[in-house]
Amino acid sequence: MMRRAATAVLAALIALPAAAQSSSPAPSPAPSASAAPDAERQALGTQVAARLFPVGTYQRMMTGTMDKLMDSVMGSVGTMPLAQLATMGGLSTEQAADLPPVTLDQIMAIYDPHYRERSQIEMRAMMAAMGELMGRFEPRMRAALAAAYARRFTAPQLREMNAFFATPTGGAFAAESMTIFMDPEMMQEMQGMMPAVMEQLPAILKKARAATANLPPPRKLSDLTPAERAKLAQLLGTSEQKLKDPPAAPAIEGNK
Repeated sequence: MMRRAATAVLAALIALPAAAQSSSPAPSPAPSASAAPDAERQALGTQVAARLFPVGTYQRMMTGTMDKLMDSVMGSVGTMPLAQLATMGGLSTEQAADLPPVTLDQIMAIYDPHYRERSQIEMRAMMAAMGELMGRFEPRMRAALAAAYARRFTAPQLREMNAFFATPTGGAFAAESMTIFMDPEMMQEMQGMMPAVMEQLPAILKKARAATANLPPPRKLSDLTPAERAKLAQLLGTSEQKLKDPPAAPAIEGNK
């Protein structure tokens, strides 16, 4: 449960630098968002993307910055009361109130004395592996970033960007524009918000469930027609006799 919560936070943080750059409003004047950029703008956009997203960006983000942040996240979760963690796993606040006032760290100190060290080693190994994996997608990410810049900006604007990036100051800015979100100051703020994020997670999940309350519940095998059961078995590569309903999601009550 602890790792699932930390992984959810990780996914959001990985997307932060790219989201922060893409969320800025389109410049004015700018080409039509629906118009395909011409060859000149595409070439200029490719130059911009190469400056802003140099090779190895994800690896630098994941090893040395993100792994330290996740160490902090795991540490914060370990010091939370067990009742609070239980509500994140789907236990109602009333049920969680019956749990003893202990933390996960206190329990794991008995169950696994190397728990914290094991978690850190596992997390750092995972970050390194994820950095390597995401590095494989960097060429595609640069191509997508190039297309986005070519579509959003005019040729003169792109030329001005590249002229600035060709200067020592511009080049330094471009090379760090993505990884600057992983600097100590930003990391400190992200770490500071982790307890509040984890505390509010049950309430957030509750709102997500409430948003779909007007939809019919998922069907069970007994609700399917013979043809639908046969098709489902074929898709899953099993027999109809081995089909089972998925476990129901736990009720999330959240904070009252």
